[in-house]
Amino acid sequence: MKLFIFTINIVCAIFPPLTAVAETFQNVTPKALVRGEAVFQVNCVACHGVKGDGAGPAAKVMAQKPRNFILGNFKYGNTPEQLFKTVTKGIEGTPMPSWAGLPEADRWAVIHYIKTLKRP
Repeated sequence: MKLFIFTINIVCAIFPPLTAVAETFQNVTPKALVRGEAVFQVNCVACHGVKGDGAGPAAKVMAQKPRNFILGNFKYGNTPEQLFKTVTKGIEGTPMPSWAGLPEADRWAVIHYIKTLKRP
């Protein structure tokens, strides 16, 4: 547990919060992608895996497997706005929790990042 708290503190120190106004998906910046990757590493890897392939360590014990971002298919829509809604509200009846507690800019940043994981 101490390592987890230490990791969060390091991430927050290295990647200070983005501006209070969330960046739109059309204005993806290198800074937002770096922040999105950091948010992903801290909050999403356990289920979605380091590569975003849905093969995180927690996925091994889940009856319903996490989304594979490499495929780029999302059950509740592929648009940034639809992904933002999913990240914010979670998916009822699945292991996907609400991440409404994350700052809005961090939720947008992680969406920017997961969109980059899709492979042709």
